[in-house]
Amino acid sequence: MAEIPRNQVARTARLAALPLGAAGRATLGLGRRLTGTPAETVTAALQQKTAEQLFTVLGQLKGGAMKLGQALSVFEAALPEENAAPYREALTKLQEAAPPMPLATAHRVLAEQFGRTWRDRFASFDDTPAAAASIGQVHRAVWADGRRVAVKIQYPGAGPALMADFAQLSRFARLFSRLSPGLDIKPLLTELKARVLEELDYTLEAQSQRAFAKAYDGDPDIIVPRVVASAPKALVTEWLDGTPLSAIIATGTQEQRDRAGSMLALLHFSAPARAGLLHADPHPGNFRLLDDGRLGVIDFGAVAHFPDGLPEPLGRLTRLAIDGDVEGVVQGLRDENFIRPDISVNPDRVYEYLRPMLEPLAAPTFTFSRDWMRTEAARIADPRSEISMAGRSLNLPPSYLLIHRVTLGSIGVLCQLGASAGYRGIVERWQPGFAR
Repeated sequence: MAEIPRNQVARTARLAALPLGAAGRATLGLGRRLTGTPAETVTAALQQKTAEQLFTVLGQLKGGAMKLGQALSVFEAALPEENAAPYREALTKLQEAAPPMPLATAHRVLAEQFGRTWRDRFASFDDTPAAAASIGQVHRAVWADGRRVAVKIQYPGAGPALMADFAQLSRFARLFSRLSPGLDIKPLLTELKARVLEELDYTLEAQSQRAFAKAYDGDPDIIVPRVVASAPKALVTEWLDGTPLSAIIATGTQEQRDRAGSMLALLHFSAPARAGLLHADPHPGNFRLLDDGRLGVIDFGAVAHFPDGLPEPLGRLTRLAIDGDVEGVVQGLRDENFIRPDISVNPDRVYEYLRPMLEPLAAPTFTFSRDWMRTEAARIADPRSEISMAGRSLNLPPSYLLIHRVTLGSIGVLCQLGASAGYRGIVERWQPGFAR
């Protein structure tokens, strides 16, 4: 029998400790309530402790667990404020921070990918990581021609660790669902796992980044750093300065928030038409707002291919819903298998379920907010309501799953930003089927 690496045993043990720790805290909380401590005080303390343990472990694991944490972080805006506050700081930490790999290990990976004389390619190389993420860490450096560059180095063994993490995480879906009772974690895990193998090959990421960089070359609104060199487990790109979106969410001006929101929407809807690709990892750590107002995009490990642009039925059905064509919407949903042939629905209830979600496109401008997202989350998650029942009768075809996840994630970031912008105009220009 093959020996299980010691570090993987430790990772599995930390994951396994999550539900045990939650159970222990619940028991402790019951004891405190029996001794007279107010229930709300106990609940708040339990939430904070659960958040601290959950996201500390996710950050330490770096792999599939941290990937899930990053995906979940964009949904933080949907949580009720009394629940969101304990989680927010821990979630934000996941977006750009993780313990670095040993320096000797980073050097070994570079030698394996670029040869023993890898240092000759650089005028200088900063041994201190500038950032760390789910499957790799980034170092500052200066290329031999004088360009400032970012060097992304993949953690050794990231592939097997990711697969093991996903296997463990699928067992604890109920625990993670405490973040948002209406969010089904298992399909998210399945979809993330399907994509993660592509992310492990940095040559594929380099191809995607080159396509984006070419599509947005000279663009006044969006900038993509050029790829300088690539290998399967190491990637060198031009360095990009700017204010991380996480910092703008925390302390940015309203002008910065509005600009960032507008540019995020522009990237989401225009990239499939311009690059044939959809940026599929919309957490704030992947974006920077430059001083000149451009949005910098720095990670292309997760993309979806749309050589013909976004699907036309999405735009057409959205326009029909905004225009109040109930029958047209329901028939279109059936045509695209959002309503399966064997399912009977009340058209008015289906329309009432969908229409409020489209408010951001019903007027020339819209302000995304945490309150709006919480209201929508509560409206569609109430199992007792007819509206919620109508929503549960709808199907999500596999071909639309990734678009659905990325769109929800992008909306989550817009709500964290509290961004006001003319989203309708962006969609009219770039979403096939939407414009009249």
